[in-house]
Amino acid sequence: MIKSHELNERSLYLLKALVERYIHDGQPVGSRALSKDPQIHLSPASIRNVMADLEDMGLIHSPHTSAGRIPTASGYRMFVDSLLTVKPLASAELDQLQHGLCIEAEKITDVVGKASRLLSEVTQMAGVVTLPRRENVTLQHIEFLPMSNTRVLVIFVTDGDEVHNKIIHTGKLFSPAELQQAANYLNSVYAGRSLTLIRQLLVSDLENDRVAVNQAMLDAVNIAQLTFAQQPKDDYVLSGETNLMGFSELSDMDRLKQLFEAFNHKRGVIHLLDQCLASDGVQIFIGEESGYRAFDQCSLVTAPYSVNDQVVGVLGVIGPTRMNYQKVIPFVDVTAKLLGAALNPK
Repeated sequence: MIKSHELNERSLYLLKALVERYIHDGQPVGSRALSKDPQIHLSPASIRNVMADLEDMGLIHSPHTSAGRIPTASGYRMFVDSLLTVKPLASAELDQLQHGLCIEAEKITDVVGKASRLLSEVTQMAGVVTLPRRENVTLQHIEFLPMSNTRVLVIFVTDGDEVHNKIIHTGKLFSPAELQQAANYLNSVYAGRSLTLIRQLLVSDLENDRVAVNQAMLDAVNIAQLTFAQQPKDDYVLSGETNLMGFSELSDMDRLKQLFEAFNHKRGVIHLLDQCLASDGVQIFIGEESGYRAFDQCSLVTAPYSVNDQVVGVLGVIGPTRMNYQKVIPFVDVTAKLLGAALNPK
């Protein structure tokens, strides 16, 4: 990977000007167009020489037989890391985000959906937000209802009054009274704790004092272990994916098909977003950096969001590699902070 210090000031400025012009116009940029930049005091011939050097370094390339050049993923990476100046959002833009996420007493899934739609609206690209990881939510209340044979319907409420349903197979037939007793015990001992901590406590409670507890308590703990077994991979909410059809570089039918199949299968997107959970602030994947062929012409700008000072999810914007990073980055950064604030218990 070429570093910015390996280029002289003239080359860096030309690269910056070329990337900005291509982001704005969406057309390959030629030396004549760059020579009209009042800050570039070079002839078209000198500019062509610099562009040839930039091409040799893998920072720009010529699509098809065009005389103009466009940035490569490496060129965008240098632009984003070393040449981009991100400015704070304008007050009107900040007000739009704050108003869009000014939410009272709504379900977590509704809040996440609003954040996804908001990102899509303000960027005119696709907005994506992962649902908060269940590992980090807090148990408020749990109930058990008997079904046929040894099946039990579990209803548990987590913070934000989110109601979850799950059917478990207990391996033992329980009466309604026994299930009620188990629920009472679990509510008295584990309510107010995160699901991650509850899982840890359930194991230690069984190991530490099997003799001291009665069978009803053991049954309650065993049922709880079935309920709070490791959850499947978290889901996400995607909005505005049809916006991507409006970008010429993504409008090829085969490319669109690959992209929408990736959205539908979700696993690749979830894996990509999971990589951002441990990041500090905004993280950007450009083109092939994602490792997924369907995203070769796309960039993903993400930021983690936190509840109670703990990272629980990621949000971001998916768009073409020539997206306006200067605008998208602060939108993603601020929306992540506002979403975390909206989900924090009041």
